[in-house]
Amino acid sequence: MVQTKLSERRAIDNAFISSGYVLNFSDRTYAEWFEEELGVEIDAERYRFKGDSKGNRLRAFVEIEPAHVVTRALRALWEYRRTLPTTVFQHPDEPGTVREQLFAVIDRLESGSAAPTTDAIVPFSRDETLAELIEAIQRDAQAGKPAAALDRLHTFSMKKFAHLLGQRGIDTNTAEPLHSRVGKYVKALEAERELRPITKQIFKNSVGIFQSYNDVRNNASFAHDNPIVEPNEARFIFDTIVAMLRFVRSVEADRFEKAA
Repeated sequence: MVQTKLSERRAIDNAFISSGYVLNFSDRTYAEWFEEELGVEIDAERYRFKGDSKGNRLRAFVEIEPAHVVTRALRALWEYRRTLPTTVFQHPDEPGTVREQLFAVIDRLESGSAAPTTDAIVPFSRDETLAELIEAIQRDAQAGKPAAALDRLHTFSMKKFAHLLGQRGIDTNTAEPLHSRVGKYVKALEAERELRPITKQIFKNSVGIFQSYNDVRNNASFAHDNPIVEPNEARFIFDTIVAMLRFVRSVEADRFEKAA
């Protein structure tokens, strides 16, 4: 079963439904299309609890089917719509806007209904600002808005690596980019202990990842007036950075737990 917001249901309606009709389908071709494309009997009683019109049956289908089935159907319907003359199905919004809104819904559903994991986003010092920052990140994550969290997650990462370096007596400055702090941390860690080759490689690769994250934060997040990363990609970036922080936490082990 798929949970959708009103704005998402409206985006689906705008893409495919008009006055109870779905695109240019007749009852017969509607049933045939669903059967041939998806193996779904759209005339079945289970899709009629909102009403018998084609539009209401599509709404019911979206509501009760699993996310992967719904997104497959929405993508297939959009491909079918693209084959139609522009005069067959028109909407007051620009076609690009209709597509953008529809695929934002698809991306959100395909990224998984579960909220991003924030288990590595925890306090590491007594700092009211840090607590507020963590709360904001967790709030955006729980709301399914990873793009909104990317800027704050960057700030958290800056603070986190400054803290880890400070514990080792290594200075940082405000002009220092995130990947430079990560690079300092990796060098310090290598000097402290023997790391497995794969662990060394992961840490070295992480410097490049955090460098690219700087660019995302500066040019594709809410930090500035930017075009924002699409939801699916934002979720991937968010999850990757959190996974890196989780790995750092596991390597730090006792040191991290005492500081938390």
